[in-house]
Amino acid sequence: MPLPPLHPEAAHAALASPSAWITRWTADLPPGARVLDLACGRGRHARWLAARGLQVTALDRDAEALAGLAGLPGVQPLQADVEGGSWPLAGAAFDAIVVTNYLWRPLWPDLLASLAPGGLWLHETFALGHEALGRPSRPDFLLRPGELLAVAASAGLQVLGFEDGLLDGPPRRIQRIAAARPEPGATQAAARRLDRA
Repeated sequence: MPLPPLHPEAAHAALASPSAWITRWTADLPPGARVLDLACGRGRHARWLAARGLQVTALDRDAEALAGLAGLPGVQPLQADVEGGSWPLAGAAFDAIVVTNYLWRPLWPDLLASLAPGGLWLHETFALGHEALGRPSRPDFLLRPGELLAVAASAGLQVLGFEDGLLDGPPRRIQRIAAARPEPGATQAAARRLDRA
C-alpha cells in the first residue's frame, strides 16, 4: 500500500530540522569538538551543532547556500567541489563527520582518513528502494543493502548503530550508520553511546 502524500509545508519542515539520527549520536560530543558537516547545504546540522558549542567546518559546493552561515559563531563555511577536485581537508582530523542526503563513493577513503581516533562517522542517505518514492532514483546515488556496514568494516570502524528502512515526513528509504574509529580508552565512551540505543 503506497504511503499517503505529505503536505508540502510539513515535508519542508521535516527536512529543515536536524536529523534525529544526527542529534542523537552527537549529543555527547564535548564543547569544542571539531565536526565536519559534509554537503551541508544551508546548514541545518551545522547550526544545531554550533549552538551546542562545537566547532563546525561546513563544506558544500554551493556558495549561495553557505552564505547564510558566514559569521555564525562556531561555523567555518568552506566552499569546495569535492566531486571535481582534490580533497580540501587533507591532514585535518575531526571528532565527528556528519553526512546526510549525500552520496559520493569515491570520497570515502579521504573522508574517513579525516576521522580522528575516537571520532564518529554519521552517515544517513537514500538507499535502494527510494526510487519508487521519488528522487534521487539513479542507483549511483542510492546505497546498496548493507553498503555503509561494508564501508565501516573496510575502514576498521566500530559500528555503534545502523538502520535501513522507510522514514516518513516526506516518505523516503534510507540507510544510516553511526560508527567510531577505535582508540585506546574509548571503549567506555562507545558503551555509553550504546546505552542510549
